[in-house]
Amino acid sequence: DFSDQQRILEDDLYQRVRSMLIGQSAAGGPKRLKAATPVTAEYLDELPREEWFQIRLQDEDANGQLEQAAERLQAQRKAFEKRLEDKKAKITQGDDLAPGVLKMVKVYLAVKRRVQPGDKMAGRHGNKGVISTIVPVEDMPYLEDGTPVDIVLNPLGVPSRMNVGQVLETHLGWAAKGIGLKIGRML
Repeated sequence: DFSDQQRILEDDLYQRVRSMLIGQSAAGGPKRLKAATPVTAEYLDELPREEWFQIRLQDEDANGQLEQAAERLQAQRKAFEKRLEDKKAKITQGDDLAPGVLKMVKVYLAVKRRVQPGDKMAGRHGNKGVISTIVPVEDMPYLEDGTPVDIVLNPLGVPSRMNVGQVLETHLGWAAKGIGLKIGRML
């Protein structure tokens, strides 16, 4: 993948250098290129592409462009080598996780919003629904000891989905809260 990308970029750069060189008057170059001789496509085909940058032209602006193209080619190659090394290092190094940790997951919350009627909520037991009303605590149903409940679910939603786990978990949480209150009173 990297070699294909590099080849495409290099071919494009060499194509531009070739179109810039053809027809220019040479001041010297490899393979005994004589001064004041125009650079031809046949001459460039005989030379390896790396040696194109050794050709000196009589036009100083064209020489500057040729040097810039050579520098750009070197910079591209260095950038590709660095990206390749980074990829290799990432693959060979692996993740720096604490012992016993298999995978780390980071969750970012973009915006915390208050729930309002019309919002959709879902539980972890396959139950989902839309918030119909939000009422103050004093208007909520309450238990025998006067503790108000946090949320009221539609009772038809629990048996239809046969998620007994939700009922069990709710009662277990309720029992744990009761035990916690009892221990709190003893202390």
